[in-house]
Amino acid sequence: MASLQVSKEHKLKGEVEQECCTGDGTVDHHGRPAIREQTGKWVAGIVILLNQGLATLAFFGVGVNLVLFLTRVLQQDNADAANSVSKWTGTVYIFSLVGAFLSDSYWGRYKTCAIFQVIFVIGLVLLSVATQLFLLKPRGCGDETTQCRTQSSWEISLFYVSIYMIALGNGGYQPNIATFGADQFDEEDTHEGHSKVAFFSYFYLAMNLGSLFSNTILGYFEDEGIWVLGFWASTGSAFAALILFLGGTKRYRHFKPMGNPLSRFFQVIVAATKNWRVKMPAGEVNLYEEDGNEKPNVGARKMLHTDGFKFLDRAAFINSPVFEYNPWRLCPISQVEEVKCILRLLPIWLCTIIYSVVFTQMASLFVEQGDAMKTTISNFRIPPASMSSFDILSVAVFIFLYRRVINPLVSRIRKNKGKALSELQRMGIGLVIAIMAMLVAGIVECYRLKYAQKDCRHCQGSSSLSIFWQVPQYALIGASEVFMYVGQLEFFNAQAPDGLKSFGSALCMTSISLGNYVSSLLVSIVMKFSTVDNMPGWIPGNLNRGHLDRFYFLLAGLTTINLVLYIACAKWYKSMKLGKDNEQVEYGV
Repeated sequence: MASLQVSKEHKLKGEVEQECCTGDGTVDHHGRPAIREQTGKWVAGIVILLNQGLATLAFFGVGVNLVLFLTRVLQQDNADAANSVSKWTGTVYIFSLVGAFLSDSYWGRYKTCAIFQVIFVIGLVLLSVATQLFLLKPRGCGDETTQCRTQSSWEISLFYVSIYMIALGNGGYQPNIATFGADQFDEEDTHEGHSKVAFFSYFYLAMNLGSLFSNTILGYFEDEGIWVLGFWASTGSAFAALILFLGGTKRYRHFKPMGNPLSRFFQVIVAATKNWRVKMPAGEVNLYEEDGNEKPNVGARKMLHTDGFKFLDRAAFINSPVFEYNPWRLCPISQVEEVKCILRLLPIWLCTIIYSVVFTQMASLFVEQGDAMKTTISNFRIPPASMSSFDILSVAVFIFLYRRVINPLVSRIRKNKGKALSELQRMGIGLVIAIMAMLVAGIVECYRLKYAQKDCRHCQGSSSLSIFWQVPQYALIGASEVFMYVGQLEFFNAQAPDGLKSFGSALCMTSISLGNYVSSLLVSIVMKFSTVDNMPGWIPGNLNRGHLDRFYFLLAGLTTINLVLYIACAKWYKSMKLGKDNEQVEYGV
């Protein structure tokens, strides 16, 4: 009787612990199982959303007018400035891979976010000091009329060190804060699982609302040449974001880092290569399953065998009844499926790069195009970079429309399937809207040229066409972001293996990075071929002598080709299968 009573008490205690603690294996800041009611959920989620908004304000306080800073203060021409911004923005997102690797492997998401935010603040302080003390000489230069003196090589070097420290800090922080925010919701709980899906939409909204202040207020001051105020305001915002993030420490839930993913990846490749001569039987016969002592990813959910990439199955094939476990000769099937999962994600990821080429035009050519249009209303001048506010407003409107109108409507129409648009379908819709945006931008440029002064010396406001004709192209880009980037964040976070969640978010950011580099490459190629026989080219310093419209139409054509390839890749894609109580989620177009 006594043993029976002890057994009942032990069972009851386990049930209470299961109800009190999260079901996804998260821990609190002491490393103990996270208690559901004391950690995570929207309390932690809102802190992270506010942190993201302030950090984004700081980042875009530098980035939104960087192309004008380069042309007015450092005296670069339009093509060089656009390329410099594209390379800098691309580097920001390349650094996201560094942050994701450190987070997933060693530091965990909280520590990684904290360290890179410190680097971000230091970079902003350095930029503010360099601008105030060295770059803006003579005093008051950097606006439309007053030209700055030529800077020395060490002053220019100091400027680039500061902005690339900003790139490192923001890049390493961004993919981890998105995933860390999602970690605050236990997807094993139905209610929290719905909140986790909603978090990505609100995360992207917070990011855009943060940049709204940068694009309007800070953008106005910087456009008027008050660069020092703009940069110091960004520094203050980044510092406030860091303090807010650290203030929520006790409330956060954490996933423990799961070790170096590169070694797990290459173990599968090496083991499969060593067994390339082995004859594999049909089906899932003799595939090695890990046990508790040899499981390479403690805390990760079990991944089941899937068809495809049959060669990799050799890494898990047991060809002898007696064997000694060696991870470079025999890998668990879950580890093999991790590699398959990443390989299946890559074609989808590659198809998002051309979209990012379209997206990056907002920070470069859209600004230069707007600068050559009529930017005045009475005596008030509208900063061209502030037009991206319409992109932000569009994002806010379409997030609301998608969650409250489109999503419920599609669910009602597709009631037999019981779900709304999948992430892959939404990404495809984003590509279609991006094509429309480039066509509209090209048409607006045709009309801008029609009303432009061809022989202007300083071409700001040289066309009588109002800058507000840019509103449709910005609004369409914003609508496409809601479908493409929010869908992308959800897709890569859901489909990345448990030990590579930050890597999944980094894939989204790295597509933006490569999009910037491809944009820079396209501009260089277009200028090389369009300047033959002493022609001014498509994107000259004086846009009124060029054909920016043709560049926009070229992007529309490339995005159309990319859409066709994307549809093929989305139809081919197979989602991962999770074991135990985890259900397989199907994605497709």
